[in-house]
Amino acid sequence: MTAVNPLNRQTIRWALALGALAGLLAVMTGAFGAHGLRGVVSARGLDVFETAVSYQMYHAIVLVAASLMPTVGLPRRLLVVACGFWLAGIVLFSGSLYLLVLSGTHWLGPVTPIGGVCFMIGWVLLIIAALKKEQR
Repeated sequence: MTAVNPLNRQTIRWALALGALAGLLAVMTGAFGAHGLRGVVSARGLDVFETAVSYQMYHAIVLVAASLMPTVGLPRRLLVVACGFWLAGIVLFSGSLYLLVLSGTHWLGPVTPIGGVCFMIGWVLLIIAALKKEQR
């Protein structure tokens, strides 16, 4: 196993902490949706809310996984940027869907695809990081 320098340890901590926070919030939000919104919003609204929770959890998990990737030699800078895009995706994609369902405000609809694009950019950056050697 490669030794982790202090700069990588810092990257590991913030990605791990934010991924864990996003996961915790996804569980809490999912429980709220399952128990607090049934009968309050339409079945379609519940489906949209569940989609937001699912995508938030998927990306919380990848943030936690990404926090460990510098230890196996993946380029830290690309991972940092990818994590930033995944966090933006959580806020823009899942956040806009939560607000759409809870407030009924439809002007948020165009924000959701921007969050989806952020998710995709993060994944593309991970592909690039996986194929690139770490510069030491």
